[in-house]
Amino acid sequence: MENKQVSFLKTCINGINALSGIGILSIPYALSAGGWLSLILLILIAVAACFTGILMRRCMDRNPNVTGYSDIASHAFGRKGKLVASLFTSLELYFVATGLLIMEGDNLHKLCPNFALKLGSLSIDGRHSVVILAGILILPTMWLSNLDVMSYVSACGVLSSLVVVVCVLCVGVTKGVGFHGKGSLINLQGVPTAVSMYAFCYGAHAMFPSIYNSMRKKSQFSKVRYGFFSIQFNMANDERIRPAIFSFLLPFQVMFISFVMCTITNLSMAVLGYLIYGQSVQSQVTLNLPMQKLSSKIAIYTILAGPIAKYALTITPVAAAIESVLSDRYQDSKPIGILIRMSLLTSTAVMAMVFPSFQSVTSLSGAVLIVFVSFLLPCACYLKIFEVNQKWGIELACILTIMLMSVVGGAVGTYSSIAQTVKHN
Repeated sequence: MENKQVSFLKTCINGINALSGIGILSIPYALSAGGWLSLILLILIAVAACFTGILMRRCMDRNPNVTGYSDIASHAFGRKGKLVASLFTSLELYFVATGLLIMEGDNLHKLCPNFALKLGSLSIDGRHSVVILAGILILPTMWLSNLDVMSYVSACGVLSSLVVVVCVLCVGVTKGVGFHGKGSLINLQGVPTAVSMYAFCYGAHAMFPSIYNSMRKKSQFSKVRYGFFSIQFNMANDERIRPAIFSFLLPFQVMFISFVMCTITNLSMAVLGYLIYGQSVQSQVTLNLPMQKLSSKIAIYTILAGPIAKYALTITPVAAAIESVLSDRYQDSKPIGILIRMSLLTSTAVMAMVFPSFQSVTSLSGAVLIVFVSFLLPCACYLKIFEVNQKWGIELACILTIMLMSVVGGAVGTYSSIAQTVKHN
C-alpha cells in the first residue's frame, strides 16, 4: 500500500474521518434508547477508546517490525493471536462497510422513493436498486490505495458530518418543528443498545496502525506544544514502562484532536436529534427530517457523501489482510489489489440488500466486534507485551477496568441486539 509521507494535517483528517461518519446518524437513536444519563457512558467510551488507541501505538513502538493491528497481536500472542486479530478486525470493518451502504441506500431511497432498476426482464425494487447505485458511486474511490491522496476524500467525509449537524440544528429552529422531545432521564432496558451503538462510533482502531504508519513524522502522533514548551515521548528509544495514566493525560495530537472533534460532533447530534424528535427518532436521524425543508435536503444530500468518502478507508485494511496471504508474486500487483477491493464492494452490497437493518448492524457489530477489537484486545496485547500485570498500580487498574466493562458490556449488548433483531423480524 502506498501510504508514506502523509502530513500531520492530512493524518488528522484521516483520523477524524475514520471515527466519524456512519455512527453520527444513529447517535440520537442511541440516546433515545438509553436516556439523558447515558451520555455519561458515551464520554467514558470515548475516553476508553482513546486510551486503548494510545496503548496500541506504544505496542507498535515496542517493535519496529510491527506495522499493523494483527502484528501487534502476533507480537503478544504469536500466530494464534494474529489469526484471531485478523479475523475480528476484518469482520468489524466488513460490517462497518456494509452499514455504510445501508445508510447510503436508506437516504437515497428517501430522496428517490420511486427509483428502480430494470435489466431486461429483471426488475429490482427501489430499496435494492439504490444500494446498487450507492455501490456504483463508491466504486471510483476503490482504486485509491494512497492515504495521502485518500485524505482529500476523507476531508469530504469530515465536512459532511459537520454540515449534517448544522442542518439538523436548522431544522430544529424552524417553525413547525422545534425542540419538543424532552426525553427520559434514564431507560435501563435501553442502556445495552445505547452502549453498543456508542461503542460503534469509536470503532476505528483497526485503521489506526495504517494511519499511524502513513505519517511523515510519527513523533507528531504523540507530541504537543504549549507556547515555547514542547513535550514529546519516544517509546521506541525508551525501554522503561512509563505510567500509561500519565501519558494519557497529555493531549496526544492526532489521537486527541480526532477523538475530541468526533465526540463534540456526536454529542451535538445526539442532543439535537433527541430534543427535536424524542422517542420517535429513527435509527438514522436523517430519515426523520421533513423533505419540504431546504436544510433537510442539504443534510441528506450531504450525508450521501459520507459513505463515498469513508468506504475506501474502511475497507483498505481488509483488502490488505487478504493481499498479505497471497504469494509474493501477487502482493504488489495493482490489478489484483483493485480486483480484491471491487470484490469486497460487491459482497458488501449484497449483504446490505440481504440484511437491510441499519440498527441491527450497528448495535450487533458494536457489541461483539468493536468491543473486542477496540477495547478488549488492545488491553490484552499491552498487558502481555509490557508485562504490566506483574506490577500493580493505577495503570493496571485502568486496563483491567476497561477489560471487565468490555466483557460485561459486550455480553449484555450482544444479547440485547440479537433479541431486538429477532423481535423486529
